[in-house]
Amino acid sequence: MATGLDGRSVIVTGAGSGIGRAAALAFAAEGSKVVVADLNAEAAEKVVGEIEGAGGTAVAVTGDLSEQAVVDRVTATAVERFGGVDVLVNNAGIMDKMSAAADVSDAEWERVIRVNLTAPFLLTRAVLPHMLSAGKGAIVNTASEAGLRGSAAGAAYTASKHGVVGLTKNLAVMYRNQGIRANAIAPGGTATGIAVDVDREAHGPQALGPYFGNVGRVSEPEEQAAAIVFLASDAASNINGVVLPVDNGWSAV
Repeated sequence: MATGLDGRSVIVTGAGSGIGRAAALAFAAEGSKVVVADLNAEAAEKVVGEIEGAGGTAVAVTGDLSEQAVVDRVTATAVERFGGVDVLVNNAGIMDKMSAAADVSDAEWERVIRVNLTAPFLLTRAVLPHMLSAGKGAIVNTASEAGLRGSAAGAAYTASKHGVVGLTKNLAVMYRNQGIRANAIAPGGTATGIAVDVDREAHGPQALGPYFGNVGRVSEPEEQAAAIVFLASDAASNINGVVLPVDNGWSAV
């Protein structure tokens, strides 16, 4: 099945590690030109080196994607180096402390919402004019099981990922007649190394603990990346507004 991704310009955020790294490598293997965006400059450059070492094309852009200036730089790099933006993968994200609402600090709430929800919105807003001008584009967001249920994370992370689901569906409706598709994956447990600072004696982790037995097998980042590439590809040309669980059936429990 042809993906149609050869030669396309792709932005992947959080591409220095985990699901983002796997997605960047997978797009490059399809012949895409990849903007590797990450907060960690060393990690981003390493992924660029991996792609170039395999004969692909990539460039790193580093910075905090919750800042408009960084968003503008990522978008400009894709346009100037690769001629536009065909695919946007909003993957970068952080975990909360599994805090229940009564225990969430302003700092925890604001940082999680800013990185997980506001940053994808800012980058989507930045690339949309280029996609609209081209009359086509694909956006794939990394949501979470926490975007489908209330028992997978703390209040801040759960709210942020529900927001990503809502943003995805709204984009699909708003721009489906302009050739732009927006979909999301909802990963279950995945071996990414994402940092989780949890006080296991706090109310949030204690309340959530009984539900974690339903997680099932932990996936590899490459399994999540395969779903991202599919949703961005021509093979998914009539798939729009979908939130695809990639969770070994967790969402079916």
